[in-house]
Amino acid sequence: MPTTILAETAASIAELKKDPVGTVAAGDGFPVAILDHNEPAFYCIPAKAYEALMDKLEDVELAAIVEARTNQPEIEMDWDDL
Repeated sequence: MPTTILAETAASIAELKKDPVGTVAAGDGFPVAILDHNEPAFYCIPAKAYEALMDKLEDVELAAIVEARTNQPEIEMDWDDL
């Protein structure tokens, strides 16, 4: 069955075991697909890419909150009441 690999770089589990840091570095900052029997088992990504991904996910979640609250009525507040 054909499988889509969502990375430009792929490596086997054996290559990952032999040189984990080198395998991740081979992706040049992008995800590396780790294959098991020529099927992607998981994706290995550098820490900076993971942090950027988490930041984008947080932005999406915050945007959804903003969108959900867009039509809520405004509440008048006095700064002194805070």
